[in-house]
Amino acid sequence: MVLVVYDTGNHSSEATFILVGFSEFPQLQAPLFLLFLSIHTVTVVWNVGIIVVRRINPKLHTPMYFFLSHLSFLDICYSSVFTPKLLEILVVEDRTMSFNGCMTQFFFGWACVITEMFMLAVMAYDRFVAMCKPLLYTVAMSHKLCALLVAGTYMWSGLCSLIITYSLLQLSYCRSAPMNHFGCEYSAIISISCSNSSFSQMACLVISILSDACSLLITLASYVFIIATVSRMPSKGGLRKAFSTCTSHLMAISIFHGIILLLYSVPHSKNSWLLVKVATALYSVMIPMLNPLIYSLRNKDVKETVRGLINSKLHFHPT
Repeated sequence: MVLVVYDTGNHSSEATFILVGFSEFPQLQAPLFLLFLSIHTVTVVWNVGIIVVRRINPKLHTPMYFFLSHLSFLDICYSSVFTPKLLEILVVEDRTMSFNGCMTQFFFGWACVITEMFMLAVMAYDRFVAMCKPLLYTVAMSHKLCALLVAGTYMWSGLCSLIITYSLLQLSYCRSAPMNHFGCEYSAIISISCSNSSFSQMACLVISILSDACSLLITLASYVFIIATVSRMPSKGGLRKAFSTCTSHLMAISIFHGIILLLYSVPHSKNSWLLVKVATALYSVMIPMLNPLIYSLRNKDVKETVRGLINSKLHFHPT
């Protein structure tokens, strides 16, 4: 598929971006559509289920599940930012996206990424307090503190996303420019800019490093203390269970941060765009589906609540 830039210059407000998507693999369009549609459906169902289960079971009205319900909400939002447009360009001929639509998608996409970074860090800190200071857990993780931590993650991510989006709005873009991506990811937007993007790239680098480093440091430090604490447990069963939980959580966190770091370390050459698109699909489509499985669906209380709901529906006989 050949895409031509029809005009260049400072036409940012009128720019229309053409999303290349996965058009270089026409034989995969239908299979990819079915794959991403299935993943998105599972993502929404699982995450909505976690939110509902948490609300109806009093046992789950704890700080951990308060944070998990917000993580599920984030996963629904994050998957919904990119997936609908991805599904659209896989089945329709018109692959254009307006400038305002692109900037809106980018803003919410970045906000979700940064919020999830710090939500995972907050959840790790919550587990640290629960396992290392159990007698102080109720006092240390008060409702007020939990609300402040969640509000802080949303506010910080909104501010960071606003700064980067504003820096992109100051650039000029080629009219009807082809974007070698399925959505408005930062590197794809920068690649079609017709003006000097040094300030925007510097702002993106500083915010990315600051956010990623801070959230990762909090997360890793929390799990280091958790592992040091559980390693001194006399019960082998409790030790095995704790290590299993920590390992699965750390694996999810490593995948999330690893993919993000990969995206900003890969040189943006012609041969690297497929890797960028695949990496973006992994963290924007796949990870929101995997988080409920890793953080929630393996939990005994969650499984018991889901089982009870299913049994109540099966044994319900209308009069």
